[in-house]
Amino acid sequence: MTDVLLLVVGATLVTAGARRAGLSAPIALVVTGLVVSFLPGVPDYHLDPHLALLVFVPPLVYSDALESSYLNLRANARPIGLLSVGLVLFTVVAVGVVAHAVIPGMPWAVAFVLGAVLAPTDAVAAVSIARRLGLPRRIATILVAESIVNDATGMTAFRLTVAVALGGATSLLQGIGEFLLASCGGVATGLLLAALVRGLRRWLPDAVTENAVSLVVPFAAYAVAESWHASGVLAVLAAGLYLGHHSTGASHEARLQEKATWRLSTCLLESVVFALIGLQLRPVIKALHTTDPIALGGYAAAVLGTVLLARICWIFPATYLPRRMSARIRERDPSPPWQHPALISWAGIRGVVSLAAAFAVPPGMPDRDLLLFLAFSVVLGTLLLQGLTFPVVVRRIGLREDDRQEHHDDLAEALAQDAAARAAWTRVEELITAGQGTTPGHVVEKLRELAEHRRHTAWERLAARTRPEGGETPTAAYRRLRREMLAAERQVFVRLCREGRINDEVLRRVMHDLDLEEAALCRG
Repeated sequence: MTDVLLLVVGATLVTAGARRAGLSAPIALVVTGLVVSFLPGVPDYHLDPHLALLVFVPPLVYSDALESSYLNLRANARPIGLLSVGLVLFTVVAVGVVAHAVIPGMPWAVAFVLGAVLAPTDAVAAVSIARRLGLPRRIATILVAESIVNDATGMTAFRLTVAVALGGATSLLQGIGEFLLASCGGVATGLLLAALVRGLRRWLPDAVTENAVSLVVPFAAYAVAESWHASGVLAVLAAGLYLGHHSTGASHEARLQEKATWRLSTCLLESVVFALIGLQLRPVIKALHTTDPIALGGYAAAVLGTVLLARICWIFPATYLPRRMSARIRERDPSPPWQHPALISWAGIRGVVSLAAAFAVPPGMPDRDLLLFLAFSVVLGTLLLQGLTFPVVVRRIGLREDDRQEHHDDLAEALAQDAAARAAWTRVEELITAGQGTTPGHVVEKLRELAEHRRHTAWERLAARTRPEGGETPTAAYRRLRREMLAAERQVFVRLCREGRINDEVLRRVMHDLDLEEAALCRG
């Protein structure tokens, strides 16, 4: 218990330090774990595959799915499908062929298991860097969606390749049938459970209960789907996308709490997971009984190189060939500059899903220890090689968010905000008329000013693009001064509490109101 507590506390502190220094938290955690694993007295941390697949993977996939845009996923379905399904299967074959050819005596079935283990990506580090550097929104959307969906594809392929290696499947046709059945069953399970949860939300008494149900959803979806021999990860993905798309049906309090809850949970889980990846090195090496480290290094380099090259070899043709072959695709989605596929091809970092799958390989499978070592080597290699060089690649390529797309989004937001504010004021006028003038005049004037403020905010943000450097919009000035007012109010409330003129309960209540208002001011 003490070891687990030290792991959680240490991982959280490293994450906080990395974010404070502007570094990539996943890379900092892995490097720290590597160093700590060789310190005297540090215990061996073994990643239980069942624990990883049940405790870590479902909530991480679910939280990403909740934040994902269903409309953006639908708009980019073709590139996402080519990456999350086509590239995964291509990687399974490529790694399997190379591993069988390079490693003496490795059976074909075990080689394909290794390919399935290494096929899914973990784009946490790459996407965090991409968003911080202001890359085109479409690239970030594709990378996030790929990392979510290909987890499901990779885990489904892993289960089937393990079954083949252990004699559970006898033909390619049977394997394809099981793959499709597991995929369709997982999606159906997730959608069914999500529909039930959506209906349940309508009569739950409060936001706390709604979020308690939300915390259970990913684990329930995974467990139910796996009990039916369907894809648990696909079930979690489908449930998260469905509930995220219909989150407007929940109460405002539930939405605020859910977002904060999942951000906190994701931060904590990712910190522990990446720290565990680094801490696995010593146990993995100890479990590998071999006297030829040079050969091991050669095997690891060959597999790592295959993983990297397979992604590059797939992405460029998958980007341009469909447009060459279809005039309809060319008209609807013109060919992007070469920098787009180049950047996506260098964002294939592997992570916890690959490592958890490797540890989940049955003990009786041939070359299991070697497979585990190779999986760890590739996860570590991609995290350090691609993770550390990704910012350099971004700067050299010189991609930035498309100003035209950002302007279009701001214009759409301004128009929507204007329409919503007009509708709100119209509704107020209807209620005032129905109330026959009983509403005090100063209240009506305050509501009118609020509606005008809401209308002007988005338009001012849009106009700020052409404002000279250092200029401040009226809305920005209002936000700045109002935050100063809130800070002054807090000081008074704290002083009055210390003097005993108000109690702690009153202080917490008024501070909560001030916090909500400041959170709204910080928007934009």
